[in-house]
Amino acid sequence: MAGDVSVTVRAGASAEELYALVSDVERMGEWSPENVGGRWLGGATGPAVGARFSGANRRGWRRWSTTCTVTAAEAGRKFAFDVAFTAIPVSRWTYEFHPDGDATVVTESWTDRRPAWFVLMTKPTMGVGDVRAHNEDNIRKTLANLAAAAERRS
Repeated sequence: MAGDVSVTVRAGASAEELYALVSDVERMGEWSPENVGGRWLGGATGPAVGARFSGANRRGWRRWSTTCTVTAAEAGRKFAFDVAFTAIPVSRWTYEFHPDGDATVVTESWTDRRPAWFVLMTKPTMGVGDVRAHNEDNIRKTLANLAAAAERRS
């Protein structure tokens, strides 16, 4: 497996504001370089443990969607979800928020949950050889965009 990745930034906004942005899955495409948004499934209208959403992604000409299940929804503290492609576990994404004076320390983490045989298919199907490095770069970009958006609102 490619291993886990965590990146931390300090954003000049409250933990509650940052949580509200991250947990609004329909808007994730505004800060992510790969995700283009999501939509709640099965009657869900917002973040709650067990709620499901579909995430839409693109990289160049490649486009794909995943089904995500919320595993943590603690306003201002933590938002996390598991990602699956069909019934295959892919990853867990976690956002944690820690107030720090007039700002918030935000950590975004990716945990690889792919079975070994699925890992072997990643480069030919997704066009990414080093998923860990790729996701670390995307997380850095996402957090920078998220912090900038939150700071503009504050």
